[in-house]
Amino acid sequence: MTALNTASHDQKTALDLCAQALIEARLNHQPILETPFPYAPQTASEAYAIQKSVATAMSKTLGPVRGWKVGAPTPTAEPFSAPIHAATLFQGETTLPKELCHFYGVEAEIVYRFGKDLPAPKDDVTREEVFSAIISAHPAIEICDTRFRKIGTQTALLHLADQGNHGALIYGDALTDWASLTPVEEPVRLTANAQLLAEHKGGNSAGDPLRMLVWLAKHAAAQGFPIKAGDIVTTGSTTGTIFVEAGTTAKAKFASLGSITVHLP
Repeated sequence: MTALNTASHDQKTALDLCAQALIEARLNHQPILETPFPYAPQTASEAYAIQKSVATAMSKTLGPVRGWKVGAPTPTAEPFSAPIHAATLFQGETTLPKELCHFYGVEAEIVYRFGKDLPAPKDDVTREEVFSAIISAHPAIEICDTRFRKIGTQTALLHLADQGNHGALIYGDALTDWASLTPVEEPVRLTANAQLLAEHKGGNSAGDPLRMLVWLAKHAAAQGFPIKAGDIVTTGSTTGTIFVEAGTTAKAKFASLGSITVHLP
């Protein structure tokens, strides 16, 4: 993409240009080379507006939004989130398609699946409504990626606009007694080619991930992609992001949830 002088563009035009650059990078499988990128969002609202534009456009090639990623830097911080398309969701042991991702940042995560639609956002969705709609929890590996030439080269808001650096999500078998799970105490083990990358209890910077689901229910509906029956939500890394090479087999194992394996081409 050729750099342009943004002085003559208002902020809405800059946001449109940012969204278009991200869309083209996805469609063409070519990273954005410009650093610093000239059209970065300045606020979280702008980042989410770009996300929505990209998600709407990419639904034509990646399928509908069928899930979300949500996280938070601390147990009391406001969460952040990004939509996930059907084509980047995989169930069970998986070999990812080639060219789906440029980078492989592996994270062990806990996924929740919803069994019914959540209410429209005319009123705040209650904790009880959200929890009653959950039907299962699952072990998962999220693959973090970027549409830029290098990981971590842009502002945090620009990476948020880039679908929160989402690449792919692979989730395993269901634990239907999901309420018995204590995420902050759940032992987790992440390996790459059978070599240990991380092992501990808990590990999610957001603390208890369930609090974020209530926030997400209203946010997702406001973004135009309300949580529906069958949708899944992954709730942030329990191991941090660890980048591995192509050809790696990564495995996340949770004591109560079981394990999930992904082969990276």
